Amino acid sequence: MTVHLVGAGPGDPDLLTVRAVNLLRQADVVVHDRLVDQAVIDLAPPWAERIDVGKTPGAPSPSQHEINAVLIDRGRRHDCVVRLKGGDPFVFGRGGEEAAALLACGIDTEVVPGVTSAIAAPAAAGIPVTLRGASSGFTVVTAHQDPAATQWLDWDALARAGTTLVILMGAARTAQIADRLRAGGMAGNTPVAVISAATTRQQRIDRTDLAGLSRLKPANPATIVVGTVAAADLLSVSELSAPGALAPIGAQP
Repeated sequence: MTVHLVGAGPGDPDLLTVRAVNLLRQADVVVHDRLVDQAVIDLAPPWAERIDVGKTPGAPSPSQHEINAVLIDRGRRHDCVVRLKGGDPFVFGRGGEEAAALLACGIDTEVVPGVTSAIAAPAAAGIPVTLRGASSGFTVVTAHQDPAATQWLDWDALARAGTTLVILMGAARTAQIADRLRAGGMAGNTPVAVISAATTRQQRIDRTDLAGLSRLKPANPATIVVGTVAAADLLSVSELSAPGALAPIGAQP
């Protein structure tokens, strides 16, 4: 009896790992998030129990304690339980909390990595999160922090880091993100790209700068990319791959 914490990837079912597909095809139970594509869920056998534990903003949703209880209960009664989570289970997916709860109850647990939207969404928009001569690193943060957290993000430090900044779960907080980064010293004309519903047929890419970010109201799920590389579209403009081709637009805030 094993509970498998499986990453469903950024949205497109074709981006599932082979391991994820194999587990879904033999699952007795699939416990899935709200944004997992139905085509992915349908890979499970028709007799498999399907349990939607997705959280909907502004609507009643299962608590993490309730989700853990479901996983523990099914993990004790079934051979193959798949906990299907968008992206990667350990990237803002509370997979660590679920794994800890299962292991504390003596339930065998496997983690199956998935492609996180933190890199898949920029790639789908033709944006490399690192690019020689333009960005030597990237930082991934969430705009939705646990109110009980004792350690908050240092937005001033993020504004000064000089690397690509990828922000998840920030669709409803674009104005706050822009204000906080500008207050930390980041230039208002820093390129920004917002990718909504990445890798799906509903994918939308909005390009602006930090000053214009607050005017965008993207749909969930959205990935916000801030930095020089956000101006790139390497899927259609190949010359941007040359070192130094993406010079900063300007230094004036």
